Amino acid sequence: MGKWLYVFIFQLFLQISMKNMDIILKYFPTLSESQRSQLSALYPLYSEWNAKINVISRKDIENLYQNHVLHSLSIAKLIQFQAGSRVMDVGTGGGFPGIPLAILFPDTQFLLVDSIGKKIKVVDTITGALGLKNVRTLHGRVESVSEKFDFIVSRAVTDLPTFYQWVHKKIGKPVRNSLENGILYLKGGDLEKELKALPVKRYYEYPISLWFNESYFQEKSIVHVPL
Repeated sequence: MGKWLYVFIFQLFLQISMKNMDIILKYFPTLSESQRSQLSALYPLYSEWNAKINVISRKDIENLYQNHVLHSLSIAKLIQFQAGSRVMDVGTGGGFPGIPLAILFPDTQFLLVDSIGKKIKVVDTITGALGLKNVRTLHGRVESVSEKFDFIVSRAVTDLPTFYQWVHKKIGKPVRNSLENGILYLKGGDLEKELKALPVKRYYEYPISLWFNESYFQEKSIVHVPL
């Protein structure tokens, strides 16, 4: 009985997620069936885990696709990672932006890093359930990572100057994408003070409202710091 109840609840969540997927398909209408299936599975998976661990704000779980998945995928409007690219997601939390990007770019290799073990456990379980073969995880601090990457992505884990100091030595060569290798940082609000405090003079701020017209994105940006 318990098993059938679990299956029923999962199927119910899946139906809800298919409806909420409309906002993703609005901006990414050419997703493959596999990608649609993987993205649709995020809602039941995160709903189940959020009942155990506060991976996403419990008040925000209903907005999973707009506030977390689509927000993560805004990076795909700025750059289409080429096959063989290497990307590290620092402070991934429950897997954002890394998991949605890994779904969209199956030929790009992702390392998702977080210092909180229970969050990495969630990420491992979800990537396993989705069958993502292009994702590795690390429970630890970014300072312990010795590899080099084309891009380092993150969602507002700290102020930009601090984040730069954490990761700037982790960027490698060659350049294989339309953007120079570097940091791609998702953050909201007025960034002028943080940008001026960066120890480098070249950076580019892209308002996410360039691509998405929902009010949630009005004050959110992607900052590209080429290194």
